[in-house]
Formats: sequence, C-alpha cells, structure tokens
Amino acid sequence: MTQPADSFSTYDAIGNREDLANIIYDISPTDTPFMSGIAKVTASATLHEWQTDSLATANPNNAVIEGDDATTDAGTPTVRLNNQSQISDKVPRVTGTQRAIDSAGRADEFAYQIMKAAKELKTDVESALLADKIKVVGNDSTARETAGIGSWIATNIDFGVGGSAPTGDGTDVGTTGTNRAFTEAQLTGVLEACYNSGGNPDMIMVGATQKSALSGFTGNATRNINSGEKKLVNAINVYVGDFGDLVVVPNRFQEQDEALILEMDMWAMAVLRDFQEDDLAKTGDTDRKQLIVEYTLESRNEAASGSIRDLT
Repeated sequence: MTQPADSFSTYDAIGNREDLANIIYDISPTDTPFMSGIAKVTASATLHEWQTDSLATANPNNAVIEGDDATTDAGTPTVRLNNQSQISDKVPRVTGTQRAIDSAGRADEFAYQIMKAAKELKTDVESALLADKIKVVGNDSTARETAGIGSWIATNIDFGVGGSAPTGDGTDVGTTGTNRAFTEAQLTGVLEACYNSGGNPDMIMVGATQKSALSGFTGNATRNINSGEKKLVNAINVYVGDFGDLVVVPNRFQEQDEALILEMDMWAMAVLRDFQEDDLAKTGDTDRKQLIVEYTLESRNEAASGSIRDLT
C-alpha cells in the first residue's frame, strides 16, 4: 500500500508543534555516602591540625615487689597531624535572553543550572575526600589541596605484589602493586589487623566491581529465595565477621581498585567555609553565581581503619 495521491501529511506540514516532554531525565549519581556518614567539624585556618595518641603495648609481666619504691614510666608525646583546606567551586552563567525564553522542563534556566552545579559540587567534594592524593600547601599560583583518604590509611593495609603503604600523614600515597582479585581472606586479614590495632570498623565501602565480588564470598554461601515474591537474595549488605558487623556500602566516587574498611567516627570533614552561594557582579547581559566550599579531611586515627588495594 502507498499513500493516496495529493494527501497532505506530516512530512509536508510546516506548522506542527514540536513534542518536547516537560520533564528532564537525569540519572547522574549524586549520592555521597562517605561525606554524609562522617562527622562535620569546624576548621579555623587553612592548615587544620589535630592530635592522636596511643597506649603502650600491654605488658603481662607488669609485676612489682611489695614495698618497693615506685619507678617512673617514661611518657610519650601525642602525634600532631595536619591537612590543608581545599576550595572547590562551581560557577554557572546564563544570559538574560535565555532566562526570558520559555524552556521545557524548567521555569528558569539559571535556577536549573544552579541546582545542577550544587549536586556536582557535592560529588566533587566526595571524590576529593576519597582520592589517593597528597596535601598541597599551595601559593599565589597553585591551589591548596586536601590529602585524600588514600594517603592516610597505612597501618592496616593489604596490597598487591610490589605495592607499599603510604607514610600515613598525608604526604604520600604509597606504591601501586600488581592487581589481583578481591578475596574474603584479604578482608578478614585486614579486619583482624584493625582489631589488633584497637579499631572497631563498622563499614566496608567499595565500588561496583568489588561490591559484586564481595557478594560472592563464601560467608554468604546460603542464598535465600522468597517463593511468595519470587525473589533471589544474592547480595551482602551487612558483613558479619569475627570482629563485628559491618555495613557494606557501594560508592561510585572512591578509587575503584580498593576496598575501604572504615571506623566512620575516626574520620571527619573539617569545614572552613560551608557550602554557600554568592552572587557575582554583572559585567553584561548575563547572570552568574559562585557555589563554593572550603574543607579538608581529618584522619582522627588511621589505625582504626584499613584498606585493600590493587584490586582487579
């Protein structure tokens, strides 16, 4: 069959209105489980400092003679650590004409761009806190940078062949080793090391690939099927081990070749300037706004946490 002669169709029409849905579909990830899960404290300078301490090793031979004079034990000083504040911003800019136009899916293009920028800024901060990067002091031509979590965890770490741990003070990130598969033996080994160091981790934070690998651990060998809902449970959301129960949280913004074993209250985001919006001066027929935050990562005692690095 063919179209009858002289039929006027949509291919001929000029004035048909466009069919543009009044909804904008955006599935870009915006969840920030690390930043949302740790404490938020106030910083008062661009160099944020704190102290850590530890007890002497337990001595089973601590026995003294009855009536003997007391012997003074040598004291040990605290460890003073620091991290640099980092400024992160987003600056949307929209012309006056675009703001006046009737846009599909949003009433005001400028407001929409500000909303997008705010979400992007949060994910930038999340990725900075979780990055394997060192602190940068900065100067008039170089931006200050906060040391990410990868440069702090040093005591309880499992790495591939040829890898090495960082110093643990934010000045280096260690050496990359040979990649290998994520195993339950690695996880239990790091958990044991954290326990022996005095830590009590409560969260395992992993990327998508390592989350799938963790769900295949033999500790989850029993798979449950709910016949009424026709549902197969094939995931681990809480890992119950010899050293406690740990919530398993996937994170899109961490280094994807590592698993973080975290005691969450031993980390904090120190904020010098909290998330804020500032109007920028008009220099023409545009509107601009700066979304800005100044912050750093506080590692209260890295030995409470651990990491498994160099994963496939």
